[in-house]
Amino acid sequence: MTDIGRTARVFKVLSVETRVQMIELLKSRSLCVNALAKSLGITSAAVSQHLRILRDADLVLADKKGYFVHYRVNAEALARLKQDADRLLQYEET
Repeated sequence: MTDIGRTARVFKVLSVETRVQMIELLKSRSLCVNALAKSLGITSAAVSQHLRILRDADLVLADKKGYFVHYRVNAEALARLKQDADRLLQYEET
């Protein structure tokens, strides 16, 4: 996938408000599905579906801790997205 294709895909993934809220929550600490569901006021099943999409886009990482899986942001992916967004939004009038 090209850089442009990857950037477009990530922006599409982040076009859903709940996923952006999840990223914001996960930036400060790792959380399990139930904690995310409680914080967002949605079902665990809905959280799991959003996490699957975020994982597929490489925006979150899963860490198994005992019986639970805790999710955290992929800092490298966020840094890459920031660079891509900066490059896209940089405009110089000629």
